[in-house]
Amino acid sequence: MCRKSRVLSLGRFYSSVFASLVYTLPLPIAHSIPSSGQGFAASADAKLVAQLQQGSEAAFRQLVEQYQNRIYRTVLALLRSPEEAEDVAQEVFVEVYQTIDRFRGEAALSTWLYRLATSQALKHRQRAKAQKRFAYFTSLLGFDNQVLHEPADYAHPQAQLEGQQQVAFLLTHIARLPDQQQVAFTLRHEQELSYEEIAAVLRTTVPAVESLLFRARKTLRNHLIPLLPHV
Repeated sequence: MCRKSRVLSLGRFYSSVFASLVYTLPLPIAHSIPSSGQGFAASADAKLVAQLQQGSEAAFRQLVEQYQNRIYRTVLALLRSPEEAEDVAQEVFVEVYQTIDRFRGEAALSTWLYRLATSQALKHRQRAKAQKRFAYFTSLLGFDNQVLHEPADYAHPQAQLEGQQQVAFLLTHIARLPDQQQVAFTLRHEQELSYEEIAAVLRTTVPAVESLLFRARKTLRNHLIPLLPHV
């Protein structure tokens, strides 16, 4: 899928999330029901991991093809910059290539990948903040380094393409959620992971995930209500 299509799809997702937050609180809790297909997927993943650990380039290409869009969309939801998301997604797969020998199957392959993706995205965001702080302090001291001075924060493509003020407003407040709430919210509503899967990614419990999501939705709804006086 091309970048434009992925961004448009992500925009439609945020539009639906906005509607859900406005008209429901909390959103219905829907735990996933295990199916026989999950066992087949686990078996296929185990085979893929074994091939990766043997250094198979074909297996690595298969992994990238199978997961690149999900990893990209997860990172994009956290960083809101297509260019940065592509760079970080590539870093995730580089890390997979370098560390696959240490994967022991304690968690599902997809869980491990989401964990790497969210970790890399949050690290990238922290590095960007540190760089901006450094640029600010150097400017106070009279230095003028154009490389250090970052442009204004990226405006999400959905706000540009469809001009939806509500979606842009929602994105702004999602970005302001505490990291754990933001990751849980993204994995649940963008990647549609189950509560159990999110708990595995965050290395916490299902009740803790439910609490994170409840607080995230409540915070977002409180910010959105003033925009909709008829609600």
